Amino acid sequence: MVSVTPKARNIEITAEGLQEDLARLEIQKQALERELAAVTAHLGSVQRALSALQALMPESVPSAPAARPADVVAEVPTTLAPAPVPSADEAEDGAGDADRAEDGSGPGDADGSKSYGKLTEQILAYFADAGDTDVRARDVASALGRDTDSGSINAVRSTLDRLVGQSRVRRVGRGLYRAAKR
Repeated sequence: MVSVTPKARNIEITAEGLQEDLARLEIQKQALERELAAVTAHLGSVQRALSALQALMPESVPSAPAARPADVVAEVPTTLAPAPVPSADEAEDGAGDADRAEDGSGPGDADGSKSYGKLTEQILAYFADAGDTDVRARDVASALGRDTDSGSINAVRSTLDRLVGQSRVRRVGRGLYRAAKR
């Protein structure tokens, strides 16, 4: 009988663990590639619908300074090559970019023509005036003039959820928010 040394056994265990990780990562990669393909296809259909709607709009209506479909297409990868995974610091910086886009203060807004301003500051100002009153996200959106469509209301909801996570606003019930106590 041949005895196996403890070092050889540790190497075998490590190799088996790495093989399991490799299989799991391959499956995850395939799932992400499928998801990216679905998002890319959905992006294309949304762009076509938006183009069709813009063609029907009168020319006197100025388009918003937000990203247009041509700008978005340039950002979509044409292949399904895996994208580099950002470090934790880069991921945090990216979250700030999403906040700025949500707040309407992106780089295309340098001239200040956007009527909304910064959503986070507007919401905090609203809660400063509201005091100890329970309010719904829809009420906040209405007070800020952002209740025109579900996307605007959802932007308010997601900003409220982010502010709850930062303890700047409290969630007092399902869908109810209140200014945080200081």
